Formats: sequence, C-alpha cells, structure tokens
Amino acid sequence: MTQARESREQIKSYAQLSPFELKNVFIRLAEEKQAGEPGQKEKSTVQMLNAGRGNPNWVASGPREAFHALGYFAIEESRRVWTADNLGGMPEKAGAKERFDAFVRRHPGLPGIELLESCVRLGLDRFGFDADSFVHELADAVTGDNYPVPDRVLPHTEEVVRGYLAQEMYGGTLPESPLRLFTTEGGTAAMCYVFDSLLKNGVLKRGDRIALMVPVFTPYIEIPQLDTYGFDIVQVKASAFAESGVRQWRYPEEEVAKLADPSVKMVCLVNPSNPPSLALSDRVAEQIRSLVAQDNPELIVVTDDVYGTFVEGFRSLAAALPRNTLLVYSYSKHYGATGWRLGVIALQDDNVIDARIAALPEDEKARLARRYGSLTLDPASMRFIDRLVADSRQVALNHTSGLSTPQQAMMVLFSLFGLLDEGRAYKEKVRSLVRERYGLLLEGAHMKVAEDPLRAAYYVELDLMAEAERVHGTAFARYLRENYEPVDPLFRLAEQTGVVLLNGGGFDGPEWSVRVSLANLDDLDYLKIGHHLRTVLQEYVEEWHAAGGK
Repeated sequence: MTQARESREQIKSYAQLSPFELKNVFIRLAEEKQAGEPGQKEKSTVQMLNAGRGNPNWVASGPREAFHALGYFAIEESRRVWTADNLGGMPEKAGAKERFDAFVRRHPGLPGIELLESCVRLGLDRFGFDADSFVHELADAVTGDNYPVPDRVLPHTEEVVRGYLAQEMYGGTLPESPLRLFTTEGGTAAMCYVFDSLLKNGVLKRGDRIALMVPVFTPYIEIPQLDTYGFDIVQVKASAFAESGVRQWRYPEEEVAKLADPSVKMVCLVNPSNPPSLALSDRVAEQIRSLVAQDNPELIVVTDDVYGTFVEGFRSLAAALPRNTLLVYSYSKHYGATGWRLGVIALQDDNVIDARIAALPEDEKARLARRYGSLTLDPASMRFIDRLVADSRQVALNHTSGLSTPQQAMMVLFSLFGLLDEGRAYKEKVRSLVRERYGLLLEGAHMKVAEDPLRAAYYVELDLMAEAERVHGTAFARYLRENYEPVDPLFRLAEQTGVVLLNGGGFDGPEWSVRVSLANLDDLDYLKIGHHLRTVLQEYVEEWHAAGGK
C-alpha cells in the first residue's frame, strides 16, 4: 500500500477548508500520481478522474445553433440601417417579423435556423406576443447594443421564462398572484443578492435565526457565517435511515418540525438536494406547508431548484408555498451552460417579504425611503424584487443594472427549446445519461444505496461509515473513527488512484461521506471510480485485520 504523504494532523487541518478548496489539494495529489515518480522512465498509466466539481460535460447544441442564427439575423438588421464598413445601426422594430421570415427563407441551410423559427413561432403562438415587438427584442438583445430595459428583465423574456418555470418548477400551473422575475448572473449571483437585500431591507437582521436543510451546497453554509450576517443556524438534517442501515437522505418529521419555531425567520434548501440529489418528498413539502400555515406564517423559504429538471414530475416548494418562497433557478446544469451565467429569482407579488417590509418600524421605513429615494418618489411602494435589482448595483447604479441582453436572449432560446418536443426529448437524454453513470458507479463500488424514485442522480453522496458498519460491523466502524480522519479516504483515492471526490462533511453531511459528481466524466470512468473506491475501502479492512480486528 502506498503511504499517505500527509500526517494525520495535516489531513485534519486540511479538513477545515471548504470542499471546493480542499478539492485543489486532491487535484495536486492526483496530478502527482499521474506524473509518476521523479526519474521514472516509463510514463504513469494513472488517469486523473476528477468527479469533484459538478460542471456537466454535455451541452445543449440546438439552442446554441439557434442563438448564432439569431445573431446573423441581427447583424443583417444592423447593416440594413447603416451600411458603412464595420459600422451598423440599431435594429428597428417596424417590420421586424416580416424581415425575419424573409431571412429564414433565404437561409434554409443555416445551422439552427429551423429551431430558431420554431422558437419564434412558439413564442408568438403560446404567449400571444406582438410579432414585431418579440422579434425586435430578440434581435436587439443578441446585438447587445442597449442597456437592459427594464433592468429587472426584458418584457418578452419575462413571459417566456415564466412559462418555462411553470412547466419545470410549478407543475404546469403558476400561482394566482403575478410572478415577477429578476434575471441574474447565474444562481450564485442570485444567492448573493437574496442574502444581501434581505439584510439591507431589515427583513433579516444580523444574528437572526435561520434554518438550513442539510446536507446543502456549501455557500448556503458559508455565507450566513460571514461577519456581515452572523446568523444563528438551525440545521434540519436529512438523517433518516432505511431499515437495512442504508442512509436514505430523507428528513424525519422531528427535523422538519424545527421550522415551526417562529424565531426561525428563513429556511434555505437546495431541491433536489446537493449532494444527495433527491427531490423533496410530498410528505415533507406538505409538513412544511402545514407548519407555515399553523405556526410560522412569516417564514421565508429560499429554494434553489437548479436540478429540478432531472426528476420526473418535479414540483418546487414554491408551488406549495408561493407566498413565502423565493425561487432560485439556474440554466447551468441542465443545458451545460455554466459559462453563460444564466439564473433567475422568482417571487410573486403577494409575498411575506413585502408584507414584512410594510410592517417595519417607522425609523426603518425612513431609512429605506432614504436608501431608495433617488429611484422613485414613492419608495414605500417599491417591491422587494425591484429592491433586489437596485441592491445588486449598490442602488446608485440601478440605471445600469440587469443581466446583459445577449444572456437574456440565450435564456429565452433555452426556455423555448425546453417547451418544444425537441427540448423534452433532450431532457430525457440527459436524465438517462446521469442515471447510467449512477448505475456504473454503484456497480464498481459494490455499495448499497436506497432506491428512490425522486433521485435526480446529478450527484450521489455515499456514506462510507454507514456502509462500513453495515458490511463489517460496529467494531470495524469504531476502528475507522479512532484511527483515521474522515477525509482520509479522499486523500488515499487522490494519492493512489488519481480520483478526486469531495468530502460530504463540508456540505454539513456526515463526516465520513463523499460526494461524487455524475455529470462531468465519461460513462465508464464511473465504473473505474467505483472500483477504486472499493479498493481503498478494502485496504482499511485489511489494516483492521492486521491490527487484530475480526
């Protein structure tokens, strides 16, 4: 067995890092293993397999082709206004749809033109847009020649994205109160804006009690701990086990019941979860809805539903609790678009946040009137969703806020594609892709995982300690705890096999768990990762036997 280069104390100190920073340590070790020993003549056959970060290795090619076809049309529109070398004009609205139709007829072989035409037709038929206005918004947006106006979201973009969210997040039916959207630079920006604006508006105060449904994506753990917020954190733990001793990653009733305490001002969750990758059960959704109605009616729910499209019949908690919920969605994972930075925050007009702002003490209202007084003559009437926009640019730069218009054009095309039959077929393909990888990983690892129809399978979190105890008994589990740090298996994987995974403890999951991304490697790589994981775990068993364990 290869001896670990790091001592137990060094490994213990590394475990204090965020999983995404600790990942860099594992990558360094894996690269060293891949490079081989100094002076070694033969090249190492070790392949680094980095299943740490969840960047998908697929892309939705069709909507991207449509985007570039739209770009060619927009350039033609620009040159129609001014024809000097390298100098065009702004696309015009009058007659835009007629000119688009002519452009389509003249370029039948242009990649993406058929899908672009289908998207435009769907936008007009489903949403009843004025044809010239819709085509002009798309052409002007992809040109990028204007600030986003309105700054929160372009008008047709909001309608299209709202329709997409209705299908994918709300079970087909939007809440009765109008749903407003704020397009953001990915889900990460949405998270930052939400925390910041809730504090700036006095809805939350430094030191307030909030809940996190854990395990959870690490920024939801790390942001509330910053000095700016200093929130008092209540953990709602997915601690349920199946009868066989296999962790279910489900929330027992007594854990969810923590949200009934009115001192808990907000709860944050990722749904489907990250890392366990399971959608919230109907039982838990109903329990939360019930306790909000009976015990904690002003509870703010922030639900990050980026993986919802990977679960059949997914329905966001925003559909069950529309008045209480801020929905965060990102196009990054489903469409292989992390580099595009496409996110959205959704909040209906009738919501507890605006109600809480309206009920603030007079001195707080006066402070907020001064804060937003340069934007409107009636600051008190300014919705929270619009305050989010202003706060994202320190209020003073509100007039230049908003997501860039080419990004919004891409968002529209992704959304319309998702509403077409082609998009539904694509969704089935990416779902099948991650499920196939999930099966190969378990085949290689020989580990037992609870079956769950609400599994997204974008990630999987494996509880190594629970598996060790299930297979080899409590004595072996005690040996592991007493002699090794919880991240030791990850160091061994990187050093000995070149495999990079993340520590589940960094997501406030069990310390001896690991997160595997099923999105970013070739299918058979997951069979190899499972095999390497099983080999490393068997080493611990052999060491236990050598130490006298039975």
